[in-house]
Amino acid sequence: MSWGGPGFVIAIIAISYAGWIINSWIRAKHGYPLEDEWSGKKSHRGDAGTDSERKIGLLSSENERLTGQISRLEARIAVLERIATDPAERTAREIDALRER
Repeated sequence: MSWGGPGFVIAIIAISYAGWIINSWIRAKHGYPLEDEWSGKKSHRGDAGTDSERKIGLLSSENERLTGQISRLEARIAVLERIATDPAERTAREIDALRER
């Protein structure tokens, strides 16, 4: 067998194309973006722009929710720190004052 003959070259080209086709099929099957001829990514769906806008909207709303939650937790921690660091006599006086109301 001649390693430099046309049959070997054609076999290498066929193996390369078969690998590329199988790779693209697996990527499409599992939802990964396909590659174009310059190794750049492109979506196999036409709605990539609206999908990314939707994701940005969802992330923005989640960010607002988490920011509010952090603010509430900071306020609660401040109260707990005040209770933990105040002398017991002062805390007892405040509790008695609340009972007298």
